[in-house]
Amino acid sequence: MAAQEVQPNETLASLKTESETLKTKLEEERAKLHDVELHQVAEKVEALGQFVMKTRRTLKGHGNKVLCMDWCKDKRRIVSSSQDGKVIVWDAFTTNKEHAVTMPCTWVMACAYAPSGCAVACGGLDNKCSVYPLSLDKNENLAAKKKSVAMHTNYLSACSFTNSDMQILTSSGDGTCALWDVESGQLLQSFHGHAADVLCLDLAPSETGNTFVSGGCDKKANVWDMRSGQCVQSFETHESDINSVRYYPSGDAFASGSDDATCRLYDLRADREVAIYSKESIIFGASSVDFSLSGRLLFGGYNDYTINVWDVLKGTRVSILFGHENRVSTLRVSPDGTAFCSGSWDHTLRIWA
Repeated sequence: MAAQEVQPNETLASLKTESETLKTKLEEERAKLHDVELHQVAEKVEALGQFVMKTRRTLKGHGNKVLCMDWCKDKRRIVSSSQDGKVIVWDAFTTNKEHAVTMPCTWVMACAYAPSGCAVACGGLDNKCSVYPLSLDKNENLAAKKKSVAMHTNYLSACSFTNSDMQILTSSGDGTCALWDVESGQLLQSFHGHAADVLCLDLAPSETGNTFVSGGCDKKANVWDMRSGQCVQSFETHESDINSVRYYPSGDAFASGSDDATCRLYDLRADREVAIYSKESIIFGASSVDFSLSGRLLFGGYNDYTINVWDVLKGTRVSILFGHENRVSTLRVSPDGTAFCSGSWDHTLRIWA
């Protein structure tokens, strides 16, 4: 038994060096496949012309920082959550407030619209995800029908319904993601693999897609299989927290936005980063990213109060949008692609088109 004479810290050290060499080998193998950059492939693609986007609506009503928002499938309604503990459902056309719920906690960091449009989910520093059914009766007390679905051991950072109202996916500051049954509140699957807080998640766009991507404070973006609970791909090229991840419309790639002031594009089939969206002049982190419906544009909301619009293929910035008076915290393109909504620490949401 030679192993008994080896000091425990020695074996640990040898294992560490072994894992490091294996990591380097993996990187070398990945580099062999890295033959050409995306912008080189896209050189012959026509450049995008000038396009003008303006603020078409401003939604005012939150008493503090807007932290999260989501569109309803009807392309018209929006749910937003804020640091003041309020969750508001808006009609984006008329700017009317249709429902308002006051949560028992402040910092409601996550909110999501159910696919049917009949419920919203939200949560934050209360460590749980609550689902509120919405009814047509304006006077009804929504809080009375609240259902607590998910329980984490730290704050809820993001939530999203799967393709039905029956299941909800959550990510949390406890370093895990989890899939829950809405009716029973039962934990269906948990996802362990991040070494720090998970800050964001996004579901693969296809109907059959049983994968989702998450990003966190460990600078990693992980792709998960929802059925097995396994992490199937992992990307670690950012230099700081990943604040936002969003799938490309085809589902073959995803973008991420990070505190390192860059957005990046990862190709799942090539298993590597294919583009970096950054400029010397951009020194503030990207808090939120989303693609246009075609996938040609990437919208990024930044902590310097601006929204940068990137040409996904060429890697160049095609526009910069001003209007918010504090950092942009959340940004989502509407389901029909005709507009997008941004939420900010200036207490407002803006609809751009």
